[in-house]
Amino acid sequence: VSVKLVAEGGVGTVAAGVAKGGADIILISGYDGGTGAAPKTSIQNAGVPWELGLAEAQQTLVANNLRSRVMLEADGKLMSGRDVAIAALLGAEGFGFATAPLVALGCVMMRVCNQDTCPVGIATQNEKLRKNFTGKPEYVVNFMRFIAEELREYMAALGFKTVDEMVGRVDKLKVKEHISGWKASKVDLSLILEKSQLALGNGIRFEKDKSYDHKLDEVKDNEILKVVKPSLDLGEDIRLEVNVKNTDRAFGTILGSEITRSYSKIKEDSVWLKCIGTAGQSFGAFIPKGLTLEIEGDVNDYLGKGLSGGKIIAYPARDSRFKAEENILVGNVSLYGATSGEAYLNGIAGERFAVRNSGAIAVVEGVGDHCCEYMTGGRVVVLGETGRNFAAGMSGGVAYIWDKDRKFDYFCNMEMVELSLLEDSAARKELHELIRQHYLYTGSQLARKMLDNWNRYVDDFIQVTPIEYKRVLAEEQMKKLQQKIAEVQRDY
Repeated sequence: VSVKLVAEGGVGTVAAGVAKGGADIILISGYDGGTGAAPKTSIQNAGVPWELGLAEAQQTLVANNLRSRVMLEADGKLMSGRDVAIAALLGAEGFGFATAPLVALGCVMMRVCNQDTCPVGIATQNEKLRKNFTGKPEYVVNFMRFIAEELREYMAALGFKTVDEMVGRVDKLKVKEHISGWKASKVDLSLILEKSQLALGNGIRFEKDKSYDHKLDEVKDNEILKVVKPSLDLGEDIRLEVNVKNTDRAFGTILGSEITRSYSKIKEDSVWLKCIGTAGQSFGAFIPKGLTLEIEGDVNDYLGKGLSGGKIIAYPARDSRFKAEENILVGNVSLYGATSGEAYLNGIAGERFAVRNSGAIAVVEGVGDHCCEYMTGGRVVVLGETGRNFAAGMSGGVAYIWDKDRKFDYFCNMEMVELSLLEDSAARKELHELIRQHYLYTGSQLARKMLDNWNRYVDDFIQVTPIEYKRVLAEEQMKKLQQKIAEVQRDY
């Protein structure tokens, strides 16, 4: 479990809480990185240098006897072996590089990563721009070799044989002498170079035998796996009913990993688990094709995170009296980073639904703010309201929105997408099929009503399509048409 914390005043207190909560790694990230998709105000005004955040986190963890339980990492524009040496002496055991390797690959720091207009072909899906990419893996290898060589020079000068020996040795750091700048000469670094922590000996670095026990051997997946495995070995389908509660986090993930590892040719719906109750966080995270999770009840945050081919079906308890389409069914950040698979949710989802979705299909009956943010592929159908900032940074895929109140354009971020009615027969057919599947899997009364009165409801839907994505689709259709014409001419 790796937790990233922005370097800022008070980050040490947060780091202590994270360590107590069971994190394995704490990453202290400085303000000076090269994140291209961040707002200008954030780039210029948020965070402090990683040196300050790292020193505070190290000292706080040591003072509270927590440092030996977690690994500390640092990033935020580490550019040289000297930076790595300083980070290690301040307490870091891991070191993150992003900006410098990207520059080695050709990045020119245009900071338009979220606009699909990267001129050197790195952060873009535009085929024409991607042709401009001239980087090679060897460039990064060469850069990191120079970083390592410079670090070895500093280690030799300081008398260290391994990086582990350097961790937390602030006594090897000192302030530069004879500083001429009137501002720099008044900087007081005494709190950063606090050496009292050294008196605690081994408590200044991570000790593997003191790491947090996540008790993965006790999770419900392992119980299910024992029942499912014999059937999988015989190539048989299996159906199980399971009671779940909100402490059953990442349910299905370990089972899914075993299916991926050992049963790669499994067919769809081979393992179907009917769950009853309240599912914990990350229900169905990363599950592969062949595994279907059905939940009667409700679900916490991160449902279907990284969905990788599996199927998730969720609906309220059958004896509930409320209208599903008017009530929250699942929490925030569902289908984050999903790559493939399907999700049918008979109820409303929270904020950041299908963010960074690159291939999954989802039908839901309402969402919160920021739905489909940075989406690059797949299909999302929303049978209800969407919240603000819909489709921000969306560069691929298609979304269908039931805009019964004619106000969706107010909530949609129009920077990269365009809206249209469903005039294309193929789009209407696709939407009808997705809603039909939604009804079959969840029993949604709203879906049933739409299917029974399709000609009345279909005209209320809005299609959201990224502008560049639509252009690419048009080009592909033109190529297919030209190929058909060429084939006919050849045959003739």
